[in-house]
Amino acid sequence: MAKRFFGISPLVCLTTLAAGLLAGAPAQAQQPIKIGWLSSLTGPLSSAAIAENQGVQFAVEEINKAGGVLGRKIELITRDTASDPTKSVNFAQQLAFSEKVDFIIGPVNSGEALPAIPVIARAGIPNLIIGTLDELTDAQKYPRAFRVINTNTQWITGAQGYALDVLKRRKVALFGDTTGYGTATQRQAASFLEKAGIKPAYQVLLDPNKADLTDDMNKAKAAGADVIMPWSAATGLLARILNARGDMKWDVPVVGHPAVMALPIKKLLTKPEYWDNVYAAGYKSTTYDASGKVPQRTQALVDAIRPKLGGEIDFTFWWVALGYDCVHVIAHAVKTGGSTDPAALQKALETTPYAGVYGNYRWSATNHNGFPDGDIVVNRANSFKEGSFAIAPGAR
Repeated sequence: MAKRFFGISPLVCLTTLAAGLLAGAPAQAQQPIKIGWLSSLTGPLSSAAIAENQGVQFAVEEINKAGGVLGRKIELITRDTASDPTKSVNFAQQLAFSEKVDFIIGPVNSGEALPAIPVIARAGIPNLIIGTLDELTDAQKYPRAFRVINTNTQWITGAQGYALDVLKRRKVALFGDTTGYGTATQRQAASFLEKAGIKPAYQVLLDPNKADLTDDMNKAKAAGADVIMPWSAATGLLARILNARGDMKWDVPVVGHPAVMALPIKKLLTKPEYWDNVYAAGYKSTTYDASGKVPQRTQALVDAIRPKLGGEIDFTFWWVALGYDCVHVIAHAVKTGGSTDPAALQKALETTPYAGVYGNYRWSATNHNGFPDGDIVVNRANSFKEGSFAIAPGAR
């Protein structure tokens, strides 16, 4: 008779141990993929984040409904940074060290991302960047941070190319705001103009809450400006620039930041026509052609998500597409890498492109900016339809 240990035969011990191991393996495989989502759903910079959140949530639901990724469902852990850099850092630490997420999307604004990305990088967690300041990505400093949105350079060069090469303007009035983003972007725009041999006719940084811009606009006009180039994400300020221009009956073109096309601006304009002769950097994915059609992938997402949005697309759709793509980029990395191991995820993103709705991404070991220059276009602001825009006259 076989010996027994504590009243249990060795055969029973081995059988029990094997059963436990077999039961444990599937259980471990079924653990969710935890995605941290740092989004400013409230606060002064929330309009884009709210739209991005629609895309993020829809993608998670879509993937989970289809069975997840490698048999694992996605668990989305959202933290509202309220557009506050301090909160973004605190929540980044919480997601990385307490929640132990597999991936982090965001923070969504450059000012919040600047202090948070080093925290995420130190934790070794893969991070999708959706802020545009160029310094947010560095393959050496932040080896697991990958940008999904375009860079500031792409926005500025796209808009300036239109103003200088298509509209043939040379006397630029350069407007920025006093936020960290506005200051840095105006400085970058000025340096790009200098490289083109152009010194701004007028240049100013404005408090985003400044109510009366008449004096600044009169100074720009007196300086002989033939184009206004605003670099601010503050929709209220941009609307006041357009109102001051319109009230002066000064039909100078405005070419600049995509926020100048944001739908909330329309409600802030004194007259609807003040949105005419206004252009901004935009995207091929949300530009409709002469027949009113957007690219097939964009239309498919519009049709799929429309019921969730109450049947009406009343905000800029490229933010929805960006949020949607972020989740699918993570799913792509997990499938390609075969796991949620951080090193495997990094290698997957550096070696395999991904065709999304918002853009066609390609990263490498030395370049973690995945959005291609060719997917940037210039749009006409007063052409909003179903979340998309028409291309600007003469633009390609």
